[in-house]
Amino acid sequence: MKYIVDSDKMKNIDKYTMEVIKVPPLVLMERAAMEVAYKVKQAINKEDRILVVCGPGNNGADGVAAGRILFLQGYQVAILLLFEREKCSEQMKVQLTIAENLGISIDNSKKTYEYNIIIDALFGIGLSKPIEGRLAKIINEINESNQKVFSVDIPSGISADTGKVMNVAIKADYTITFGYMKHGLILYPGLEFAGEINVADIGFPKEALQSVKADTFYYTIEDLSLIPKRKRNGHKGTFGKVLVIAGSEGMSGAAYLSAKACLKMGAGMVKILSSQMNREILQTLLPEALFASYDTDKSISSSISWADVIVIGPGLGLSEKTEELLNAVINLKPKARLIIDADAINTLAARLDNDDETTVSRMELIADLLPTNSILTPHPMELSRLMGLSMADIQKNIIDIANQCSYNNELVYVMKDTRTIVTKSAQKYINSSGNNGMATAGSGDVLTGIIAGLVAQGMEAFEASCLGVYIHGLAGDVAKDKMSEYSLMAIDIADAIHDIIC
Repeated sequence: MKYIVDSDKMKNIDKYTMEVIKVPPLVLMERAAMEVAYKVKQAINKEDRILVVCGPGNNGADGVAAGRILFLQGYQVAILLLFEREKCSEQMKVQLTIAENLGISIDNSKKTYEYNIIIDALFGIGLSKPIEGRLAKIINEINESNQKVFSVDIPSGISADTGKVMNVAIKADYTITFGYMKHGLILYPGLEFAGEINVADIGFPKEALQSVKADTFYYTIEDLSLIPKRKRNGHKGTFGKVLVIAGSEGMSGAAYLSAKACLKMGAGMVKILSSQMNREILQTLLPEALFASYDTDKSISSSISWADVIVIGPGLGLSEKTEELLNAVINLKPKARLIIDADAINTLAARLDNDDETTVSRMELIADLLPTNSILTPHPMELSRLMGLSMADIQKNIIDIANQCSYNNELVYVMKDTRTIVTKSAQKYINSSGNNGMATAGSGDVLTGIIAGLVAQGMEAFEASCLGVYIHGLAGDVAKDKMSEYSLMAIDIADAIHDIIC
């Protein structure tokens, strides 16, 4: 697990390290510069010409220091300073003086096109307003060139908090960020501007991270160790019973995909509760799953009583039957853990439609309706309906939206998108796996099944959702390598699960 921070948290980590731990600022800066210089050296040749493009703050100072290290190692380095010296931070002034004393060329009129390597040290994580004028022109010149670009901490022009472009932004080949991943580097569109991201350890102590109560994280391949261990003497009941309530008449695909992914993820038993018209195709496609028809009340109640985990929604459609099934799941108040997906989410949202309701009251009503630790898996349009907000509002600041979803309740929201976010209370997981080939019908049904399989084997709802999203993305990456982004189908993701968990 790796932490992700916003600009405020990173500034406070910096401050704590210098003021409480007493690490001198220039020590941190030197370590940052060494990391930048090291990465640059790995990717360039000795005959390359390097231009450090600097702003007036400490980000610029990091760039100057990196340029100085490279200069002392025999590289051709010059510095383009785009602000008057009197506007520079104290540390920037120190670094400029050192560079000047060493004979490094510094002025404000160098032509970017005369250099083939750019170190972008214009603006760091503190940028709060759009870039305009000469600075915007220079950024556009760099982006339109064939130069190799290294950004210091974050590409200049990208918001560290949202990943949004502040009018213009550097499109880097490499970004060397310090201490911890930033929101703006893992979220789109910032991720597209960052190139290869290197998170460099420059000496921030763990106490500094603890002081800011970091609550946002992502997984790396080592975190697959969190997958529940199988008991040697276990049986099918040991690994959980999952009920998948899915598929209206003629809509068997979603039920099949969710149930198959659940079994692939290791659930002991899966029962599909669907339209009687889907029985033959589902039992043919997936004979390992039990089947029951939701056309009788007895079948519904007995299936709900049987389950440890209940998935409801994939392929159900918006109908009186979906309303009936959702009511049965909620009103019977089973001990089973609930995963609310697709049309069950839309049905739930329809109950909340009242002009007098605010977003806060809507989220409170959802929390009152559902058992603690229920999991909801909305895509952006479903989330828009749940919250009573426009798609534009949802996309404006997805981290703020995540906070609104999970405020003052114990539900888990899996907010599916290019960068899926899982949130519960103050905790947030931002997924880093997956690819655009997964933007295909049925992909979300596979995700729901993966999460259900993990919950069935004893994982807590939030942890299962985070790990399920990560595994889903990794399986999609394996499938993409086999099929290509164009040819990838949801069933390919389900079939690739075993490649991840083997």
